[in-house]
Amino acid sequence: MPRRQYRAPAGVPGPIRAGFVELKESLDVPDAFPDAVLAEAEQAASAVELPERDLTDVAFVTIDPPGSTDLDQALFVERAGDGYRVLYAIADLMSFVTPGGAIDAEAHARGVTLYAPHERTPLHPPVLAEGAASLLAGQVRTALVWEHTLDAAGVVTHSTVARARVRSRAQLDYAGVQADLDAGTADEVLVGLREVGLLRLALEVERGAVSLNVPSQEVHATGPRRWELSYRAGLPVEDWNAQISLMTGMAAAQIMLDAGVGILRTLPPAEKASVDRLRRVAKGLRIRWPGSVDYPEFVRSLDPTDPRHAAMLNASTLLFRGAGYAAFDGERPEQPLHGAMRAPYAHCTAPLRRLVDRYVSQICLSVCAGEEIPGWVREELFSLPDVMADALRRANAYERGIVGLVEALVLSGREGEEFAATVISIDERRGGAEIQIEEPAVQARLTGEAELGSEITAELVEVDLAAGRVEFRAR
Repeated sequence: MPRRQYRAPAGVPGPIRAGFVELKESLDVPDAFPDAVLAEAEQAASAVELPERDLTDVAFVTIDPPGSTDLDQALFVERAGDGYRVLYAIADLMSFVTPGGAIDAEAHARGVTLYAPHERTPLHPPVLAEGAASLLAGQVRTALVWEHTLDAAGVVTHSTVARARVRSRAQLDYAGVQADLDAGTADEVLVGLREVGLLRLALEVERGAVSLNVPSQEVHATGPRRWELSYRAGLPVEDWNAQISLMTGMAAAQIMLDAGVGILRTLPPAEKASVDRLRRVAKGLRIRWPGSVDYPEFVRSLDPTDPRHAAMLNASTLLFRGAGYAAFDGERPEQPLHGAMRAPYAHCTAPLRRLVDRYVSQICLSVCAGEEIPGWVREELFSLPDVMADALRRANAYERGIVGLVEALVLSGREGEEFAATVISIDERRGGAEIQIEEPAVQARLTGEAELGSEITAELVEVDLAAGRVEFRAR
């Protein structure tokens, strides 16, 4: 599921610091790794064996936000006849994690890396995630290298994955890559990334699929008791880079389906009620959404540089709820498609941050090599959906809690003020409703009676900074 990303450049703002600590404690978010995990990680980092296959002559590069140290992916793109050859190196966690060992057990307990505005709670110890397993520039690393052959239209005609030693040439950031491409000074690898990315986006449109590049938000102080949210829109290169990851996830899913064993990322088709709710959100944000325009077309029309459209993209993550994992061994899942991708899809490109990626990677690695899938994979395969579901429930609760705290902060000190709003849902169980405020673009609870879809004036009556809760009443 796409994440709503909040950033706090100066750290957690003082007024919500206590609420943030309470949120972490309530969700049992770990602060440190046990000593046994750290010791095993140190040993693994110092004893890794590099593969015989040597691809250190390939000019791989990484593209990540500035300052990133947990680098899961490195890419290389070149023209091949009328089409393209894409090499995509993925961090090789299997070379560091002993099945059933201390690192493995801790990774199962955590499931995913957790993100807060000023920090992350990693899935793996830093000596691995930010060191020996990370695809840092200039360092020889063991990696799982996907090789995709694409035709002139960007359609994948063949994919395979094998272990190899690699060395990234440079650690690039999105803004720098975009500037070089716009100026015409980018090298052939980055030009190839743009070409393949654009082709893959066109294929996505043809499938009726949609992928969300959710803008990040920053919270800033604008006065002694005033805070505001600003949006950082994603750059085109972020979409192009994401298409390489999505392409690899779809290739992994197909390899597993053909082999009759694996674990897919699934998402049921969006329900009409959820889409209708998003239409009301758009109404509340004063964004036109004609009835003849479907959801994918509407999302593609949004301009993430417009704060109202950026807020709409954040709200659109609603349709990704209900995503899960389907494990299979022998009998294909009844519903193998990912509703947003409109294709089978698997998580395999972020093993430093997601537990399930290690299992998908190992299955694909074994299948492509014509080898037996290791016993540790099959033993855990059918328990993984529940493990990941628990981890994602905590991650989503963490995200919702952070969103609540930040939005409460932005509205603090404005009790008694009136706001233009639209009623986007009715709370049948507790009474009241949920509203979309036009400015600032937040969703909040409304007490009292309200008509679904109506435009109202709402008075802010309560802000609880400790709980991250705000409440309005209709005027």
